[in-house]
Amino acid sequence: MNIIICGAGRVGYTIAKLLSEQNHSITVIDQSSEDIQKINDGLDVKGIVGKATYPSILEKANAVEADMIIAVTRNDEINMLICQIAYTVFNIQKKIARIRSKDYLNPKYSKVYSKENLPIDVIISPELEIAKSIQRKLEAPGALDNVNFAKNKIRLLEILIEENCPLINISLKDITKKFPKLEANILGVIRNEKFTILKKNDVMKKNDKAYVIINSEQMQQTLIAFGHKEEMSKKILIIGGGNIGFNLAKNIEQSFDDTRIKIIEKDKSRAEHIANELNNSIVINGNGLEEDVLNEANLEEIETVLALTNDDEDNLMVSVLVEKFSKDKRTMALINKPNYSLLQSSLKIDDLIDPRMNTVSSILKHVHKGTIETAYTILNGEYEVIEAEIIETSELINKELKNSNLPEEIRIGAILRDKDIIIPRSNFVFQKKDIVVFLAKRDLLSVVENMFRISSF
Repeated sequence: MNIIICGAGRVGYTIAKLLSEQNHSITVIDQSSEDIQKINDGLDVKGIVGKATYPSILEKANAVEADMIIAVTRNDEINMLICQIAYTVFNIQKKIARIRSKDYLNPKYSKVYSKENLPIDVIISPELEIAKSIQRKLEAPGALDNVNFAKNKIRLLEILIEENCPLINISLKDITKKFPKLEANILGVIRNEKFTILKKNDVMKKNDKAYVIINSEQMQQTLIAFGHKEEMSKKILIIGGGNIGFNLAKNIEQSFDDTRIKIIEKDKSRAEHIANELNNSIVINGNGLEEDVLNEANLEEIETVLALTNDDEDNLMVSVLVEKFSKDKRTMALINKPNYSLLQSSLKIDDLIDPRMNTVSSILKHVHKGTIETAYTILNGEYEVIEAEIIETSELINKELKNSNLPEEIRIGAILRDKDIIIPRSNFVFQKKDIVVFLAKRDLLSVVENMFRISSF
């Protein structure tokens, strides 16, 4: 595919890197000659310095041959205008824009984004995506991540294998015998910063990060099997009432009646605004780095603290203060600078949230063709967990899994067939309309598309 990416910041760079490694033809446009130089030096893509809103610059990027344009500049209005020009002048069929402003995202104004008005096919809101991601993590206490697939019937859990995990050093085939009723499939682990697909005789080790596909109805049983008996937090403190903190609080209010939320927001007018918008959450105007403000929020009774301000250093410091003043709290911190991830274990922060990869994952799921719908990236996109429907032209139909000639680095996790969840064995037979959730290495995605016989967007 020929893809134009407008914006060479962290998100644009990462998308360009991942898509070029999937053998797409990529052109990146940005006004910053420095950022384009980084693109040209580091990636096998074409970089152009200029304004992506200029038709002449898009023409230089060969927009007339482009299948897709991804607008991820720092400005909502520029991203919207890029999509408009891309469609009106060059008839680019697939247009993705990153949009942050709450007003533009209001469902009341959704008719703005039509072919007759602003022809944007996919709108990505980083703040909304991050709020959803954090909520998923809260719903699976003990898991590092929790992602929905197949109409929410199948989930992918990322679980840290800790010392108390009863499954350590037990082969996968023996785990299956030990838990015959558990509908779960261990796809693989990150071990020593490398992803390894596990086979039936392999074992999990302490400090592995395991990726497990499960029947959504068995989430609690699965976590217990892995040694996690934590309950979902009922008392949550959010530091920072920006778009992420506000949307998270709003989502939790709508989803969980018995969860109590407190928000600390430094800006008085913003604190007043979100207090008026939320129904049951308590909003405190103050600095989350000050001990008396944390005391006012009654930190002792809080179970989970989320540091979601726009300042990485503040988020790290809040997490450190929480650990100092009140032990045994789950702490999560929003971090934009990737190097800070090295401090996670030494600062005893349970989870660091990377907004870049949330945005990248959201965009990647719209790049795949045809019936491939959902993607979750592992190790900066080296592997993807994908959901795809088997259509009538697929070569997999009526084949047993053991005879399907799938490459070793494609691993079938689970299948939704009508209303049934199936964890496949070697004699499983694929059928038309099966929704398959599987793991694939990045450079095998063209093989995946071919096996599923995908031919259009």
